[in-house]
Amino acid sequence: MVTGVSREVIFMDRERLESWCERGILGLVLAIMIFAPLATGAVRAIDFSIVLALTSGVLALWGVRLWAAENPKLLCPPFCWAVLAFAAYAVARYAACDLEYPGRLELLRVLVYTSLFFAILNNLHRQESLRIVTFTMVGLAMLISCYALYQFITGSDRVWNFISLYKGRASGTYICPNHLGGFLEMLLPLALSYALVGRLKIVPKIVLIYAALVMVAGIGVTISRGSWVAATLALLALFAVMSLHRNYRAPGMVAMVILIAGSTFFVTRSEFFKARWRQTVSSGHVDLDVRYVIWQSTARMWQDHFWWGVGPGHYDYRWREYRPIEVQLRADRAHNEYLNILSDWGTVGGALTGAALLVLLAGALKTWPHVRRAETAFGRGESDKFAFYLGAAFGLFALLIHSTVDFNMRIPANAIVATALMALLASQLRHASGSYWLRPGTVARALMCLTMLALIALFCVQGVRLGREFVWLDRAETVSYGSPEQRELLLKAYEIEPKNFETTQAVGETYRLKCFEGDDDYAEMATNAISWYAKGKALNPYDGYNHLYTGMCLDKLDRHEEA
Repeated sequence: MVTGVSREVIFMDRERLESWCERGILGLVLAIMIFAPLATGAVRAIDFSIVLALTSGVLALWGVRLWAAENPKLLCPPFCWAVLAFAAYAVARYAACDLEYPGRLELLRVLVYTSLFFAILNNLHRQESLRIVTFTMVGLAMLISCYALYQFITGSDRVWNFISLYKGRASGTYICPNHLGGFLEMLLPLALSYALVGRLKIVPKIVLIYAALVMVAGIGVTISRGSWVAATLALLALFAVMSLHRNYRAPGMVAMVILIAGSTFFVTRSEFFKARWRQTVSSGHVDLDVRYVIWQSTARMWQDHFWWGVGPGHYDYRWREYRPIEVQLRADRAHNEYLNILSDWGTVGGALTGAALLVLLAGALKTWPHVRRAETAFGRGESDKFAFYLGAAFGLFALLIHSTVDFNMRIPANAIVATALMALLASQLRHASGSYWLRPGTVARALMCLTMLALIALFCVQGVRLGREFVWLDRAETVSYGSPEQRELLLKAYEIEPKNFETTQAVGETYRLKCFEGDDDYAEMATNAISWYAKGKALNPYDGYNHLYTGMCLDKLDRHEEA
């Protein structure tokens, strides 16, 4: 029999285990949010595989915490159902996509963001966790901004050990300056709102204001016009909202004047910034570079695949048939998140995304009166809840504006930060009503844990696979192009991931180049090249280069009619 003392001991042990699981989840989430921006945005397969491993740890700890708690509760605001709906659509759309390899990579990203969203929503909504996440990310943003300032001042073209293609513009730890701007613009309102509205002592407030100023400078030296506009509009909106509250009006106005005066002074004394602005506004209208013609092509792509889109992650491969004469390089992305969603996921995916944003907005508006402090004639009316609410809301607002001209949500680091802000902002709805809490029973918990185990298995298997493939592909880039040594390395990558059509084409190229050297075995080399190009055509029928190179090999074999 279990005595009363034994029950108390068991309860204390379970409570201690639950607490440690919560701390572990917080630590792993912070590790992801710190690592991804530092690892050039986690765009490389090897870096994303680490994100997959850390996300698996988050899910494992959450599963343990579900069973450690005596009466666990789940926070389920309306926004979480919109997230679930898009995740379910992503799985279904992947199952029917034309190109399996990019479709799988895109699905993995969606599942990682969805997993982190629900883990953060249900485990890190307490004020202590909010403050830790905020201060950690603001500190990281300040450090990366310092690195960006160093790059700009010294004229460095290095990002860690990589060569930047944007000499003269700072990108911090990202490859593209626009993506550094997207990262900073999400966190700048958080730093300012906590400094002006949060319940903090004077020293932390000064540190936050200093961090905000450094972040403003960091956004400035990216020379990203989209970031400039997005950050400016977000801060103006933040200060406008603060001016509606008597207790925050004065500090908000002072901060706005300081930022405007400092930015104006800095820009007007730099010929580089003035030249960039003149480039933006030329001939009496806004110059969008080649973005406008890319958008027109993307719109035609969406119209031709109206309901379901071309497929997740398919944009770059399907855009070629819509490519205008003005653009002869790969577009990679549409440089407009909204058009990119419509082209990849179709009207159904766009509608689900739009509905999710509207639900998030409705929840934020419902939360407003419950987190805003009442105005007082005496006292400052400071509130950490209101500070985070304002910072997260306007950080996301900045990202939504910037998304009209760039693709920050395609960068895992920025997408993860946005996911965390959305999850924590949605969690604030619990202050408006207690009806969003659910108590899962044994069956529900078992189903949740089975889902988590399936995701953990998927993330681990795919993470190891991506990492191993990356190692061989990376080694292949270090040897002579088209050499037999490169072919051997590419074949090892192909053994790990036979669905990667870019690898099959690269293998074919090693044979074709050898064939064109004119040695006695040229016919054998040409035949081998044709067989590898055939594999590429089967995996990706939309790539014209496999057909082109096959024709060249046929011509070399004097099979001119086939060529």
